[in-house]
Amino acid sequence: MFTPRELGLERGWPGRIDGDRVVQLAAQTLQAFFTGGGSAREHAEYPLADVVLRPPVLHPPAVRDFMAFEAHVANARRQRGADVPKEWYEIPVFYFSNPAALHGPDDEVPFPDGTNELDYELECAAMIGADGAIGGFTVLNDWSARDVQRAEMRVGLGPAKGKDFATSIGPVLVTPDEFDGTSGTMIARVNGEERSRGELGDMFHGWDALVAQAARNTVLRPGDIIGSGTVGNGCILEHGDGRWLQRGDVVELEIEGIGVLRNTIA
Repeated sequence: MFTPRELGLERGWPGRIDGDRVVQLAAQTLQAFFTGGGSAREHAEYPLADVVLRPPVLHPPAVRDFMAFEAHVANARRQRGADVPKEWYEIPVFYFSNPAALHGPDDEVPFPDGTNELDYELECAAMIGADGAIGGFTVLNDWSARDVQRAEMRVGLGPAKGKDFATSIGPVLVTPDEFDGTSGTMIARVNGEERSRGELGDMFHGWDALVAQAARNTVLRPGDIIGSGTVGNGCILEHGDGRWLQRGDVVELEIEGIGVLRNTIA
C-alpha cells in the first residue's frame, strides 16, 4: 500500500513496485485485490521517491502470531528455569494479536503506559491472499511490554496487554514468486547498532504447517496476518542485558529479500 506524498491518504492504494516506480492497482485495499483473485487493472505510475509506503494491510481481519523458532522458545524459557515442552514440537501454537493497533514503515509507535521493559521482536509474516494461500511476505515487529506480559501470564492467560498496544509490518509485501519465506538473514538494529541477527531458514515449523494450523476448524480470509514468531536471539529478552527500548529510539528490523521496517518510539 502507498500514498503519494502530496495527497497524504491514510489508507493509500495498492501498488506494484517496478524498479524506481510504483504502479497503482485498481483495488481499494490489498484484501480486495486478493479477494478478486490477485489481479487488477493498472492505473497511474508514481516515482517511488514521491510516495509514502503504508502498512501492507491497514485493518487485517485477524493477526495470528506463532512461535516457530526453537532457539527463541528455548532461550526465553531457560530464563524461567524451564525446558521447551514436548508439545511445542508436535503442534505450532499461536496467540491472537490486535488488528486495531497496526503500524507501518516509518510510523511512530507510542510508548505503552505501565511498562519499563519495552522490547522489539524480529519476525517474518505471511499475508493470506487468494483462496487461503499465502499472498506474500513482509517484516513484522511484535512489540512487547515484558513486565506487563510477565505479570499477566502468571495467571495462566496471555500474552494480552503485554502485546496489545502495537504491531508493525512492512515495508512492502513480497510475493512468493520472488521470495518463498524459506531463507534470509534477519537483523535488528537500535539507533544504528546491531542488536540481533538470525536466519529465517531456522524455522522449525514451516509456513505450510503454520497456515494449516491457523485454518484448522475456521476460514482464513484475505489480509489475515500469520507471524513466524521471533527468530532465535531476536529480542532483548533473550539477551538478558536489560537494555530495554526507550522513548526516541529508532528500531530497524531487516529481512534479506524483503527490506527494512523502521519505526521510532514516540
